[in-house]
Amino acid sequence: MQMGIKDALEKAVGNTKNTIDNVKDAVSESGHRAAAKAEETKRSVEGDQMSVTEKAGSMFNQAKETVKAKVDETKQDIRKNT
Repeated sequence: MQMGIKDALEKAVGNTKNTIDNVKDAVSESGHRAAAKAEETKRSVEGDQMSVTEKAGSMFNQAKETVKAKVDETKQDIRKNT
């Protein structure tokens, strides 16, 4: 009987940890998506006022933030499917 309680407790702790990690990753993902959208909006607003180098840097930053968001999303998906 004791192993049953111990197993249930370990499962509950594991589920709680997964929930906390999912929340952290969801917040991080949202931040990265917002940063990517901000870079896109920046180029849209500033347009021709930006140099080619600034536009390229902005595009790189957008891509970097999009990848980071996708990593956070993937980590959540892996937790949900295991």
